[in-house]
Amino acid sequence: MTTPCPLCNNIDSPILWQNHEMIIIDAQEPDYPGFCRVIWRDHVREMSDLTADEQQRLMALVFTVERALRSHFTPDKINLASFGNQVPHLHWHVIPRFTQDRHFPNPVWATASRDEGYRPRVTSEELRDLINSFME
Repeated sequence: MTTPCPLCNNIDSPILWQNHEMIIIDAQEPDYPGFCRVIWRDHVREMSDLTADEQQRLMALVFTVERALRSHFTPDKINLASFGNQVPHLHWHVIPRFTQDRHFPNPVWATASRDEGYRPRVTSEELRDLINSFME
């Protein structure tokens, strides 16, 4: 029996934007407000499973989210990642990073380098409004 894909069904994170191909969710990571996931709706594993046009549309959306987060948070760095090792469904992580966050300069999945870190404040509603203000 295969495990159901959590990105195909029952997304329980706040939806920030969506269309028929893609969805943006608030990852709701307590130490990383603004952490978004850009998810391709169809269950595919890799970028190369998409057509060239689909790849361009997906990356254009990832870059739009990056621009929105940079404009609001003015982070020291934005991390972009598409792993899919635990959830083999094509999605991108877009993460504002700050030199004073709990894990910097290491990945957010690494062991924390400090007990507390910088946490910019933003609600899912504010994040939704921000993302939508950057959509054409």
